[in-house]
Amino acid sequence: MVLLLARSPRSNARETNRLAEIERRLQLVMDHLGVVDDRPEPPGVREHLIRGDKIKAIRAYREATGADLRTAKEAVEAMQGTR
Repeated sequence: MVLLLARSPRSNARETNRLAEIERRLQLVMDHLGVVDDRPEPPGVREHLIRGDKIKAIRAYREATGADLRTAKEAVEAMQGTR
């Protein structure tokens, strides 16, 4: 017997929003403490930014990390500030 648990789209959206808020707060704490995440950037993101193609950079970031659109956009914009 297989039991399938269905999640409502509303529940999934709430979890996504909650996770995004946790990530935002964590970034604020890291910024405040001066902690730098020195992990390498996902492949292709910097190259797209150098060519001025922010949308392709966001897409590459999402494909490499599985991040949602908002998180990827914020990460790519942060990378733009460190060029």
